[in-house]
Amino acid sequence: MKRATLLHLRIPFSFFLLPVFLFAWSIKPYTEWWLLVSTFVILHFLLYPASNGYNSYFDKDEESIGGLKHPPKVSLELYRVALIMDVLALVWGLLINWEFALMLFVYGMVSKAYSHPSVRLKKMPYIGWLAAGIFQGYFTFLMAYMGMHDEGWNALGGWEIQIPAILSTVLLFGSYPMTQVYQHEEDGRRGDETISRKLGILGTFHFTAAAFAVASGGFVYYFVQYYTWTTAFIFLGVLTPVLIFFTNWYFKVRQNVQKADFTHTMQLNLLSSLMFNLFFSGMAAFSLLRLT
Repeated sequence: MKRATLLHLRIPFSFFLLPVFLFAWSIKPYTEWWLLVSTFVILHFLLYPASNGYNSYFDKDEESIGGLKHPPKVSLELYRVALIMDVLALVWGLLINWEFALMLFVYGMVSKAYSHPSVRLKKMPYIGWLAAGIFQGYFTFLMAYMGMHDEGWNALGGWEIQIPAILSTVLLFGSYPMTQVYQHEEDGRRGDETISRKLGILGTFHFTAAAFAVASGGFVYYFVQYYTWTTAFIFLGVLTPVLIFFTNWYFKVRQNVQKADFTHTMQLNLLSSLMFNLFFSGMAAFSLLRLT
């Protein structure tokens, strides 16, 4: 495999999508370890990298993209590797159950539609934003829960599962435009009208802040209803560094719009992912300790 192909798979970028998986695990952490590990590997080492590679092949970015500051030129090998990884994800998913495998297939098709020239959801600011938020949030939460517990769709109807799945999407609705805030020029040259371009740079910050506030309120409600006030306060405390960084960056951008760049975006993504991952993995660990 060429180095360029491996880079475009952006496997480390899966860390930014890990919070949804850990959130799904934290609400019911007791499961068979082979199911947990299989679901984790299928999503983060096959499905997500395949999506990254497939979209990179059709985007042919020349400037920074998520997780890759200087993307190399793509080749047909990248396209083939992405499809092979998709097939491996589906075959492995079938070993768990067919409903989980079907969700993997649907996710893969929607992710391909994001950049494929015949559809290219990236040209549709509102539909693209809805698709990314719903499928990387709500849909992925349910998919991960199904895989790690070998459950069918009939097990997903309870509010104890639906509320966190919805909250995952609300978070993605806010954070997704921020991942596009530094790509306005290149997206414009390609004719891609993303939600961030519609909002404008400062508008993207304002929108993300509002969505984050709504999501935080929803999380507090969820934790108070299904856990404790202490859990809710810990959640808010863990996310305080993210709020401080975001606010600091916002005022820098108000003074100099060039600060809405790749470096700050990746730093925010890394910090927020790290805090969410710590919190949800801590929730899962605490629940497991209580069960033993």
